[in-house]
Amino acid sequence: MAGLQNRLRADVAIVGAGPAGTATAISCLRAGLRVVILERERFPRERPGETLHPGVEPLLRRLGALDRVSQAGFLRHEGIWVRWDDSSPRFVPYGADENGAWKGFQAWGADLDAILLEHARRLGAQIVQPCRALDVTASRDRIDGLKTSEGGVVEARFVVDAAGSRHWLARRLGLSIRHLSPRLIARFGYLKGTCRYRDSAPAIVADESGWTWTAKVRENLYHWTRLNLDGGWPESTFVPGELRGLSPRGSSRGADVGWRVVEKPAGPGYFVVGDAAAVLDPASSHGVLKALLSGMLAAHLIVEVLVAGRGEGAVAAVHGDWVADHVARDVAELRSLYARLPRPPHWLKRLERLSSSGSPYL
Repeated sequence: MAGLQNRLRADVAIVGAGPAGTATAISCLRAGLRVVILERERFPRERPGETLHPGVEPLLRRLGALDRVSQAGFLRHEGIWVRWDDSSPRFVPYGADENGAWKGFQAWGADLDAILLEHARRLGAQIVQPCRALDVTASRDRIDGLKTSEGGVVEARFVVDAAGSRHWLARRLGLSIRHLSPRLIARFGYLKGTCRYRDSAPAIVADESGWTWTAKVRENLYHWTRLNLDGGWPESTFVPGELRGLSPRGSSRGADVGWRVVEKPAGPGYFVVGDAAAVLDPASSHGVLKALLSGMLAAHLIVEVLVAGRGEGAVAAVHGDWVADHVARDVAELRSLYARLPRPPHWLKRLERLSSSGSPYL
């Protein structure tokens, strides 16, 4: 991976090399644009395991990365075990067609990121890693580049923030971030050993205060996530019942998964994609799929401006409407899901009031 000195020029500069950033890069590269990716961390980096719905396969195929992902040795499963109320656990299959049952991927996050970044590199992306974006540059009220921690500048016709839930570009530009829930902290960790109950498929189990997710992610390695919907931190000693007795792999960690959305995720010279544009808690179940979709859409719209000559204001509106629409649908589904809990979170009432008031996001 290259270092950065002095000045680089590109059509698109992307901050962040996760699925949203690499999907943007790959799509731009396939359209003949010059791309620079800045990634602050060295790879491989520690990333939570990702459960990918089978619906991700057409997107990976379109990006030209499906074969590499399929050959990565990720575990596959045909559905998810669910216990959401007082009923017994039930298996919810993904579905099937004439070719058999659909299967999801239990992807190791670090490997998935590396596969997609290497694919972007092979297509011609210039990757600067490790390197942080420090600030944007602008002229005539339009973003036109980045200042970096390496002391250099990247000149670009578009800047894309794909750096995740810290909303780097939104905060830099002073964009409004709308919070739709209280702060919600998901704690997650890994345990080594064997648990035959979890070998065939992941599971999500709800109780009065939240839910717990468990999944086998590698041989003799299991991932868990716990979310308390009252906004409190799960205990640092928390371990799902079925995984007790297994050995910890490192310390558990926490992440803020409170629901929030950037209200203007595209504008003059910039796009915001993936978690940088909107965050919902993991029960929404398709974070990687949405990351890929938002990156691919941003790339399509950038091509519309730079190649087809479409107006920048029009494409920014398309991207903003897409983000708002997907957030609204996911929030409605999560609101319905959480209303079925034995003790629904009190803040659902606020969402109902916002929805009835005609909020564009609910």
